[in-house]
Parts: sequence; C-alpha cells; structure tokens
Amino acid sequence: MEMEITKEMFERVPDSEKDLNTIVRPSETYWQDAWRRLKKNKLAMFGLYFVIFITLLAIFGPPLFKYFRNIDYSTQDLTKSNLGPNKQFWFGTDLFGRDIFVRILYGARISLVVGYAASILNLVIGVLYGGISGYFGGKVDLVMMRIVDILYSIPMMIYVILLMLIFKPGLTSILIALAIAYWLSMARIVRAQILALKQQEFVLAARTLGASNSRILLRHLVPNSMGPIIVTLTLSVPSAIFTESFLSFIGLGVSAPRASWGTLASEALEGFLLYPYQLLFPALAISLTILAFNFLGDGLRDALDPKMRK
Repeated sequence: MEMEITKEMFERVPDSEKDLNTIVRPSETYWQDAWRRLKKNKLAMFGLYFVIFITLLAIFGPPLFKYFRNIDYSTQDLTKSNLGPNKQFWFGTDLFGRDIFVRILYGARISLVVGYAASILNLVIGVLYGGISGYFGGKVDLVMMRIVDILYSIPMMIYVILLMLIFKPGLTSILIALAIAYWLSMARIVRAQILALKQQEFVLAARTLGASNSRILLRHLVPNSMGPIIVTLTLSVPSAIFTESFLSFIGLGVSAPRASWGTLASEALEGFLLYPYQLLFPALAISLTILAFNFLGDGLRDALDPKMRK
C-alpha cells in the first residue's frame, strides 16, 4: 500500500536556517589568503612600503640629483666642508664638502645590490642544492650535506680575507664570498622541506604518470616549499646588507671615494664628537632598512604559515 504524500508532511524552513548555507566569504587561494593576512600586519606593510621606497630612491635619486643639481657622490667643495643639515644640503656635508644625502643614496645602491644578490644566490644555488640533496637522499644526501657542514664551519670573514689575496678590496670580493657561503642555510631549509614532502601522495601520482625527477622536483616539490623559501629570502637580505656595511666599515669592502653606508660610517667616526650628524644618517639608513626587511620577513612568515590561517 503506497503512502499518500500531503502538504502537511512538509515544514517550511525558517529564514534563520537559510542563512546557514550562505557563503560568508568567497573561497581564496593560498596566496590570496596570505596576502590578505599580510595586509593586516601593519609592521609588515610598513616594511614592504619602506623597502619599495628605498629601492626606488636608490635607483632614481642619484640621476635626478646629478641632472638637476650637478652633484655626484664624489663632487667636492672644500668651501662647504662639515656643514650641518640645511635647506641646500639636507643631511649636511662631510670633510670634503660632499653632500651626505647624495652619498647615502649611492650607498643604498651598493647595499641593496649586495642584499638582492644574496637573495638571488640563495634562490638559485640554495634551492637547487638542497632540493637535489633532499630528493635523492641516501649517499647523495650524505655527501652533499657534509660539504655544506664543512663550508658552514668556516666564518665568512675568512673567505673575504682570502679573496683579498686574489682581488682588491671591494664589491667583487664581497659578492664572491656571498656566492661561496651565503646559500648554506637555504640549502638546509629546502632539504628539510623536500624530505617531508617527497613521501606525499602527489609525488607518487606524478611518478606513476611518468614525470621525470627534475620535473617532480622543480614543478611539484619546490613550489610546495615556497613559503619557507620566500621567508628565508626576505630575511637574508638584511643580513647581507649588514655584512657589506660591516666589511666596508673595517676597510674590507667598498673603498673611498665610492659611497657605501659602511664607508660613510667609518669616515664619520673620527669626527663623531664634533659632527655627530655625519655618523647619524648612515647609521639610521642601515638601521631602518634592516628593520624594514625584518618586519617584512616576520610578516611573511606569519602570513605563509598554514597553521596561522583563520
């Protein structure tokens, strides 16, 4: 006997329950969600804007000053030596009458070139080296990691001093020293990520479909490790800037008359008690730039961490 279906058997869903099926927030990709959370971090956004600002200032500032005011980083005028900050010379002048603000802009070029070069070396050498070591494992991993341990045990200062025997003190020696030793931490981080990811199902599926080892590594494993890679890249820039400034400060980096933040601080040290502004502004440029990159790196670490998702 069939049951007759009547209207009394049904009950209208109240409006309050209809709202439960409403999509409160549209779905987002991993990177869209990371960008949304990064924008909520005020310190990280300050760091991002400052990094963009100082980069643009380093690129376009010196040509503009040279075009409109005919001032270069080596332009001297002994009649205007040791002037304090004023309308014409915003950061004052040094012993030789050179504009400190213009020299800081040129110094930003050198410091940022070193910082960005370190990040590129980290990305290319560190990611490939650590990825190969972690993916193949076994004896390959053992040999490659022992090489990393040996290089890691030697201070970078030793590399720079040894390079001075071959090259003159300058930017070339610093970049070669970074190429030798700066990617080691990145290689270790990438290796750890690859070791954790290579046992996942998507890697097995890629092997089943006939993907080569290089394709699995570069198209599947490395992209899934981009969160820690980006954070490490960002945090490696201020470390490289500080290294270059320190080496230039002690005379192993960029030498006069070329302008570097470390060189400017070293030149201003002798007259610090009489002209403190000559040391204040280069030190402030180094501190603010390093602080901005650290703020940005900390913000990226929080934004790219899946455990921090809400």
